Amino acid sequence: MDIPQERKVVTQIPGPRSRELVERRAASMPAAFPPIHPVVGARASGAIIEDVDGNRLIDLATGISVLNVGHAPEDVMDAAKRQLDLDTHTSGVTANEPSIDLAERLNALTPGDFAKKTFFANSGAEAVENAVKVARYATRRPAIVAFDHAFHGRTLLAMTLTAKVMPYKQGFGPFAPEVYRLPFAYPYRWPSGPERCAEEALAYAIDEMHKHIGEENIAAVIAEPIQGEGGFVVPAPGFLKGLADFCAEHGICFIADEIQSGMGRAGRWYAVEDEGVVPDIVTTAKSLGAGLPISAVTGRAELMDSVHPGGLGGTYGTNPVAAAAALAVLDKIEREDLLTRARRLGGVIMARFATMQERFDAIGDVRGRGAMCAIELVADRTTKEPLAGDRINAIARRCLEEGVIVLTAGTYGNVIRLLPPLTIDDELLDDGLGVLERAIADVTGA
Repeated sequence: MDIPQERKVVTQIPGPRSRELVERRAASMPAAFPPIHPVVGARASGAIIEDVDGNRLIDLATGISVLNVGHAPEDVMDAAKRQLDLDTHTSGVTANEPSIDLAERLNALTPGDFAKKTFFANSGAEAVENAVKVARYATRRPAIVAFDHAFHGRTLLAMTLTAKVMPYKQGFGPFAPEVYRLPFAYPYRWPSGPERCAEEALAYAIDEMHKHIGEENIAAVIAEPIQGEGGFVVPAPGFLKGLADFCAEHGICFIADEIQSGMGRAGRWYAVEDEGVVPDIVTTAKSLGAGLPISAVTGRAELMDSVHPGGLGGTYGTNPVAAAAALAVLDKIEREDLLTRARRLGGVIMARFATMQERFDAIGDVRGRGAMCAIELVADRTTKEPLAGDRINAIARRCLEEGVIVLTAGTYGNVIRLLPPLTIDDELLDDGLGVLERAIADVTGA
């Protein structure tokens, strides 16, 4: 589908047709699951979403990092269409070749020079839950350690692992047992400053695990190498490596949740590679399928094989259409060197963010890696009091009105995060960043 890669505003956004359809949606679907932006897409291509009113919006959200290779890339869509003509479903009753090929590719791509095996599911939350199942089964231990600001999904166990109460956990208890939470090495908000963040956060985590849980009781430590919903928090260097070393010393599985940060988003196949960490288990989803639902749990072969036959499963987990699309995604990332492209885009975005930070007192921190970049807005740079949520939402709304889609994030709701397609044109990215800069200026009065 060929849509001009340019921003075009022809009506008020949201336009009349979008407003009508959003009203129908509200009448037929739960209020608990509203669209983040009240716009209805008609078609999409590359980095542009064309809505039902004919507006063309620059997508700097990519379905929350689902479309690293852009909207409807022709080569990926062609692979899925070819598979649609062959077979759409076997539910594990019989095997299919695309899922076997994909397992082999992921086993080779994930960090670690050892034998691995991959299990497929449908969503990130499913991948997380199955990773924990494997860790508990293999170690015969109950406890799971997660972190502040983490997001791991919305199903019961994944929701328990998720840190933020509202809106993800409020009213949905009781939660899964034997989950323990520790502070994450969040440099900008570490009490004694970023220079001491990794050392102190690691020391505290190890002490807590030793005193209050017991190493022999911990099945796994799960962490996002770069926290997603928590506000694109890049941990202080050395924190994750120290955790992984502690896990290896005590027979604890280290699980890297790469659902948002993987598939080239942070400039590597997996963000954890930049930390010098080799996880025992890696979860992948979102951009793996370029919009088709698929997720993966890839781990050490001895861990994955420890579970009895039938202990892992799911109706759609080895869907051949999703697997065929995922194989084409991997091919596209390799062929077009989108890992390098992600790092280049990140350099452009972070340089622009640094300029904005000099201009706007409301920007307290800029951070990111690859094309996973964010700004944290504050009411006061000295106290780091988060900027009020209504003002953050006003920035996102102002961007939408001008034809640019951005997302908010963060435990305090004060982060603007950018997740552009790795295939976005330079001129289109520059245009989108200009709209964001004007929106910040308008809302903060700078």
